[in-house]
Amino acid sequence: MIINPDLIKGQLLQAQNQLVKPSPPLPGSERKEKQPAAVLIPLLLDQEDWKILFIKRTHHQDDRHSGQVAFPGGRADVDDTSLLYTALREAEEEIGLNPEDVEILGQSCPITTVTDYEVTPFVGILPWPYPLKLSKVEVEKTILIPINWLIDPQNHQIKFWKPDPSAEEGIPVIFFKEYLGDILWGVTAQIVLDFFELIDLTP
Repeated sequence: MIINPDLIKGQLLQAQNQLVKPSPPLPGSERKEKQPAAVLIPLLLDQEDWKILFIKRTHHQDDRHSGQVAFPGGRADVDDTSLLYTALREAEEEIGLNPEDVEILGQSCPITTVTDYEVTPFVGILPWPYPLKLSKVEVEKTILIPINWLIDPQNHQIKFWKPDPSAEEGIPVIFFKEYLGDILWGVTAQIVLDFFELIDLTP
């Protein structure tokens, strides 16, 4: 897999100039005001193989997102100067990533979630290897998944998931196959596929 950062930067810029619409709300999300949030899609070159860095959230009993595979990121604070600032601030807090070390390529498609957030993803390249410092309160570990594996359509499918166990029917959600013991699914999986579509990345 050959990744051209300059090409991706141009594609993301062109998409913004064309006012690309956000990804449709996930099924089950209600039509009410959403809280702004932002995540970082970290690209890196590891042993001549382009990969995406994910985090696995630490397990917390009262957190519905605990234990999930996700991107570094989170809810925007009132003092954040921009959503890009939010993504980089959260990445620094969660995995010890210095914002100055990230080469930002641009913004991907926002997505509205069933948990009342509008998440804006930003794509960035990390120098690698990098001395990450994980916040154990928030992050159990990081996971590197090759882009070649992620773009293979045989590695993901639609499954029906119930946000409320008492619901009669589930909603269609993207689930990737298990990768080294972990499963990428839901909003994070959709953000990955939206990004690949936006930059015309195919097997």
